[in-house]
Amino acid sequence: MSNEQHELFAAVDALLEEAAAPLPDPDERKRLREAAGLSQEQLAKALRVRRETVTGWEAGRTEPRPPKRAAYIRLLDGLAARHPAPRPVSSTPAVPQALARPAAPEPAPAAPPAAASSVPAPAKAAASTRPSSTSRGPAVKKAVGKKPAAAPAAVDPRFAGGPLAVLDGDGSAYCVGGLVLDCPAKTIGALVDWTLKEAKLGAARLHRNGKDADPLIVITAAAAERFALPATLEDRQGLRLPEDHTVVKQLTRSNWKLTRRGFGPWARIYRPATGGQRHCVQLAILPWNALDTRSWGDIAQLPPPELAQLLGDYATMVITPRGSTAVCGLELMTALRPPTRAVKDEDTGTWVSGPNPGSLTEPVECAPPEAPDGHPLVTALYPRFHQRTPDQVLQEEAYAWSRALTDEECTKRFVVGIDVNMAFAAAANRLNVGLSAPVHLTAPAFDKALPGSWLVDLSHIDFDPRLPSPFTPAGHRPTGPAWYATPTVAYAVELGYQVQPIEAYLRYEHGSYLDAWYTRLRDAYMATMEQLGVVPGMAEEEFLAAMAVHKDVDPGQAAVLSAIKATVKGGIGKLRERPRGGGWRSGEPWPALQRPTWRPDIRAAVISTARVNMHRKMLKLATAADLYPVAINSDCAVYPSDGPSPLDFLPRTPDGKPLPGAFRLGVSPGMVKLEGTQDVLWAEGLLEEHGPEGVNLARHIKDGVVTVADNGE
Repeated sequence: MSNEQHELFAAVDALLEEAAAPLPDPDERKRLREAAGLSQEQLAKALRVRRETVTGWEAGRTEPRPPKRAAYIRLLDGLAARHPAPRPVSSTPAVPQALARPAAPEPAPAAPPAAASSVPAPAKAAASTRPSSTSRGPAVKKAVGKKPAAAPAAVDPRFAGGPLAVLDGDGSAYCVGGLVLDCPAKTIGALVDWTLKEAKLGAARLHRNGKDADPLIVITAAAAERFALPATLEDRQGLRLPEDHTVVKQLTRSNWKLTRRGFGPWARIYRPATGGQRHCVQLAILPWNALDTRSWGDIAQLPPPELAQLLGDYATMVITPRGSTAVCGLELMTALRPPTRAVKDEDTGTWVSGPNPGSLTEPVECAPPEAPDGHPLVTALYPRFHQRTPDQVLQEEAYAWSRALTDEECTKRFVVGIDVNMAFAAAANRLNVGLSAPVHLTAPAFDKALPGSWLVDLSHIDFDPRLPSPFTPAGHRPTGPAWYATPTVAYAVELGYQVQPIEAYLRYEHGSYLDAWYTRLRDAYMATMEQLGVVPGMAEEEFLAAMAVHKDVDPGQAAVLSAIKATVKGGIGKLRERPRGGGWRSGEPWPALQRPTWRPDIRAAVISTARVNMHRKMLKLATAADLYPVAINSDCAVYPSDGPSPLDFLPRTPDGKPLPGAFRLGVSPGMVKLEGTQDVLWAEGLLEEHGPEGVNLARHIKDGVVTVADNGE
């Protein structure tokens, strides 16, 4: 045998060994580490991953990828030899009352009498055998004929089926982890009954004062036909079935209720809670565009088993979907910071509901400058069609700025766009926001510790014309007094300027309300990026190469990544939700105003922080390296460059490290990636045709295509 053939065989043997080696159950991984007295930080350092990655492995949310997988298995095997698991006590595992189907067509081995008695009918074959990265417990695996894991996972028996199921036309309900349940329901009412009584779907609460997540049933087009649901909704404005539709009337006769959204793409069906027990099921109707392609890509076209796994990944890392990604972003805030908690009434000795400190506990009136157009406060102060000026309205929005190239910049070969990862999430981290109603003050002293809105004249602060102003979204210098959120005014003070507020609306009860929200979304983002082959600590060249192909590594995980990003932006946007649907008139309140989370001031603070963060880095590049952006759109900045890569223009220190305080390449939130590169002639052509006020290069830098008027997103 030649040396080359021997090396090839050895390489194949190594791959076979790695592919065949099983990973212990997540609980066993944790047990082995703790038995050896090792910390997650020690494992992370040895395997060259983040501590959060090890946490994900031990929680079963994610699985290690090669080459980390082989090293992790080697470590666990060594620890298992030193710390063998105690012999388990024989017991009969619990199986959902619904029929569990095998995930492969081969027949299942005979079940023990005790286990067989819990299965009401012979199992059928599943339509897909997609491997799962999240175990839902050996009980189910035993019932469906799979070899059980080394040790049973800690699964809440109430939710043995997982957070959700994707229902196909033949009654197959595909769950997370390869489990397939038999759903005999032929009507929506029967489906809800089956879900609540037999399927054992749902998820445990994210906060001890919160609520368990209601089960989600995703209805495919074939399942919609089975339940006599139309292929499309005729009511394109209300997006719901009419009240006299057969399905709606059937639910009403069965004493089921619908929320104000009615029976639409995200129908929520419930009965009032009894004895502290909720009776609620969330439906997602795929043919009605429940999974918007702008957030989820083409995920709805996947086979049900794959769709169930990917939605399960999102549900496990973020939250069980119960609406658009924007709705999920807002619901996640409430799930992590519930508005109420149980408190003991000192007079009666009974437990009652009370406000939860550190949360948004009740709806509060916003300050007049924080109110959007059409709000009752605005219509009471100004005549109809009045255009409010900066000294009348708070305009904290993301950047949309562009300028012409200088003669020197035209000599460069390229324009390169860099994009800030999870910019709004990074801005929310450790952000001090108001929790109470605003208090009006006249001529107050500025205090950066007090969140709120300030009327200040910053028109005396000027910058190099090649830099945008940090005080207006369009990047123009202010022309007089204007309303600003606290982070914007604090930045002016940071730059060394004197400020004297004219008036302010301040919130004296405040805190880091969004910290837990940021942490959960950051961890979900980082874990998904790791699945796509992008991890912290990569060399910059390696990072750029991985980012160039990461969406092709696993299109399904790329869709989950897109949904996580949309959850961030949508959740922040929902803090100032505008009226939806027909029938609303300017000056009338709308339903969103009754939510404790309708807080335009918090939205303004997040966007203000994100814009200031960008300007701080751009100012650092300008002063330290004489580099200036030519266009900015939200979290993307475009710079002229001699080469096509960010490495060709981002400055370094004398020892070769990235310039402190400037943009840095990397995967973590707040760091940047390559958004796109175009020839400088392309930029000059667009600017010559449209002018800097007519086109924003940052909006088109990714693919270079300009097909519509550049008048905003």
